Amino acid sequence: MNALFADYLERLTTLHEGFKTAVHNLPPEALDWQPGPDMNSFTIIISHVAGSERFWVGDMVGQDPSGRVRAAEFEQKGVTAVTLTRLLDNTLAHSRAVLESISLDDLAAERTTPDGQRTHRVAWCLLHNLEHVALHLGHVQILRQLWDQQTAQ
Repeated sequence: MNALFADYLERLTTLHEGFKTAVHNLPPEALDWQPGPDMNSFTIIISHVAGSERFWVGDMVGQDPSGRVRAAEFEQKGVTAVTLTRLLDNTLAHSRAVLESISLDDLAAERTTPDGQRTHRVAWCLLHNLEHVALHLGHVQILRQLWDQQTAQ
């Protein structure tokens, strides 16, 4: 794997580890806890991040269709921390395989979304994924702080 993709994978791995840290030692009820209306739980956010990464890196960059149903990610409940961790690990393993299969020349290639509505370069898909994962890691870190404050009372 070339240096750019190795560094990308290192950053992505660090973000994934942040999600695992955020749910570490949480009781099962915390995983589905939502601090307010229209706010997502740990389970929903992690399910969404995994689905989105699988789409942007797998479907778009790697051209390996996942059959993703985005709306289902926001209906997840009752998932264990072990299952969420496994989901993150499996998603990262798939992303690693895609990164190992592409070259720098592929970054300029264009990919069209399955619905045919948008076209993006591979480089854009990779950058968008990293940005999206990082954004939601911040959400999960704040959610963990809220949970910890709420349960300390």
